[in-house]
Amino acid sequence: MTTTTKYHACNLCEAICGLKFTFENDQIISIKGDPDDVFSQGHICPKAIALQDIYKDPDRLKKPIKKTANGWQEISWNQAFDEIHNKISVLQNQYGNDSVAVYQGNPVVHNLEAMLFGPRFFKSLKTKNHYSATSVDQLPEQLVSLKLFGHSLMVPLPDVDRTDFIIIIGANPVVSNGSLMTAPGIKKRLQKIQKRQGKVIVIDPRKTETANLADQHLFIKPGNDAFLLLSMLHVLFDNNWVNLKSTQRYCDNLETIESMVKPFSPQAVEEMTGVDPTIVIELVKNFCAANKACCYGRIGVSTHEFGTLTQWLIVIFNILTGHLDHEGGIMFSLPAFDFMNRNQHRTSSPSKRKTRTGFADAHSRVRNLPNFNGEFPVATLAEEILTQGEGQIRALITHCGNPILSTPNGNQLETALKQLDFCVAIDFYVNETTQYADIILPPPSALERPHYDIIFYTLAIRNSTRFSDPLFPISKGSLSDTEIFLNLARRFKAKTIMQKIMGWFEMKLLSKFGVALAINQQFKKGPYSNSQKLSVKKLRQHPHGIDLGAMKPCLPERLFNENKRINLAPAIFVDDIQRLKQKQQNASKDKFDLLLIGRRDPRTNNSWLHNSFRMVKGKNRCVALINPKDANDKQINEGSLVQVQSRVGQIEIEAHITDEIMQGVISIPHGWGHKGDAVNLSVAKAHAGVNINILTDEQFLDKVSGNTALNGVPVTLSSPNI
Repeated sequence: MTTTTKYHACNLCEAICGLKFTFENDQIISIKGDPDDVFSQGHICPKAIALQDIYKDPDRLKKPIKKTANGWQEISWNQAFDEIHNKISVLQNQYGNDSVAVYQGNPVVHNLEAMLFGPRFFKSLKTKNHYSATSVDQLPEQLVSLKLFGHSLMVPLPDVDRTDFIIIIGANPVVSNGSLMTAPGIKKRLQKIQKRQGKVIVIDPRKTETANLADQHLFIKPGNDAFLLLSMLHVLFDNNWVNLKSTQRYCDNLETIESMVKPFSPQAVEEMTGVDPTIVIELVKNFCAANKACCYGRIGVSTHEFGTLTQWLIVIFNILTGHLDHEGGIMFSLPAFDFMNRNQHRTSSPSKRKTRTGFADAHSRVRNLPNFNGEFPVATLAEEILTQGEGQIRALITHCGNPILSTPNGNQLETALKQLDFCVAIDFYVNETTQYADIILPPPSALERPHYDIIFYTLAIRNSTRFSDPLFPISKGSLSDTEIFLNLARRFKAKTIMQKIMGWFEMKLLSKFGVALAINQQFKKGPYSNSQKLSVKKLRQHPHGIDLGAMKPCLPERLFNENKRINLAPAIFVDDIQRLKQKQQNASKDKFDLLLIGRRDPRTNNSWLHNSFRMVKGKNRCVALINPKDANDKQINEGSLVQVQSRVGQIEIEAHITDEIMQGVISIPHGWGHKGDAVNLSVAKAHAGVNINILTDEQFLDKVSGNTALNGVPVTLSSPNI
């Protein structure tokens, strides 16, 4: 019996933890956190164990399948590629290039080969109809970064390891392991703040797992965080506590901010927030008194109707208290693979620079919603399929996504998918969405791929770098992500015999050497090219990664704005204050008297870990959290079945009555809702749960960015027997 040890990165969430795999005779017998990993330092969460379950899952697809009158039929890769090319070409010739749409899910950014080579295929389609999980998740932060710092990935990160005071709004990093904040072992990092006599403050409609370890937790009404932040800024100016420190020399329009916040005293917004004004003033005072402090907000504030406004105000609060680009405040990473420089839309000659701004360069056909980085808000996808006329979407390609479960008004999208002329899914499961595909192309599992975290090192609270080789060879008859995308791309791009031949040779070359070539090329252009001499070869010699140091001050030099200055008050954000005021003036209750928020479960990853029994066993976790007073008013008992209804749909779910949820608020986890025989998931069928996105509303948006409002959705609650 031979025992070996190998190392690999976990790609299930943004924490990118290093893992230690122990094998006996090529079989995994143990998965543990790598104690020598320079960044994660041995941290592991329950989800990492499920990587082996996905790899071994008998339901996981390994070869292409095609829908026929007799059910799913396995076909060859070449047949699949040819049929996809032929069908899409016919549709585009008849209805135009934009008759085809692309949706990419969250797992794409956790997949190195998909990030490097997927764009080749998607660009070859020449369609403007691109959609992704961005507009369900982090679009507000990225839009704020674009407007303030000149690049959508120039996201300021809380310097958790050196701060003395952190305010966390609408985020639960103890469960999420950080989001737009790559911070493995975040629970221990937060506890270290307290051990050095610092403070952790959580503001959330639910007393979350993070709130349970915090020094202070404040309830706040969902969707009203912008009122609280405006009042916090009001307190700054009212007490002459504004201090931009060194940032002041490259920031403009401070006076606009001062004028804007005057009407929003803590007393004036108390009814909207539910937060005592004296607590707000004390909170701001303590924040300003801390030498190193930062304020961080995430999903709970990004995905409501004022998500962009709220994220902007969070950054402004950090700036006006002197904590931008300072140790212990909010800072910027300096990744070895500098994805931002790689994607600058600039040339050496100013006269040749593209005019594309990255936001509102085009608008959707039906609802006139703005695009962002070439993508339209996914909330409009269903209506773009269902609405007839020129430009109607007739074919859809989904990549590593399950939008029926993860995007608003899942019932409407399901209706739309049934209407498509053609649908392709790049996915290794038949799920609620891919069941409507005509052809499914399965990529390999995470343990069969090389891995390097392009995006998440860009969002990491400490600079480091690490490369992982595959732990297993790709299953016989399967293709790598690189081969899938390049095979598709060359069929759409090649017009002549010579182009087809050259495309074939390019595919073979890149399939074998492309990953290393791309990474090495970026390392040579990157900030550590001289000091570290990085290469894939060198990283293979350091399986635990290489530490590149803490974040360092980098402004204004690293700003992507042409003038290297920050406009604190972009008009698009300031103008949205009027919409917020209208909400305050029109605040009233209708038949939808509760506000719905989501939540995350420590043992699930969106919807695609539910086929691992170890992740779903135990008591039912897909339950509605209801405040005792609301339960009493509605005559609802613990464990009873309740009906939750919104404008667009209704579901029935088990009630769990708890004072950890604010009165007037109900919480249901996202990612559940597997439909029994509709999907080929043996374990998930027994743990179906309900789909929260039957309730979320495709018309309920952050009107600035077009991002979906999944939190603060008006609902009503009743007993199914009434």
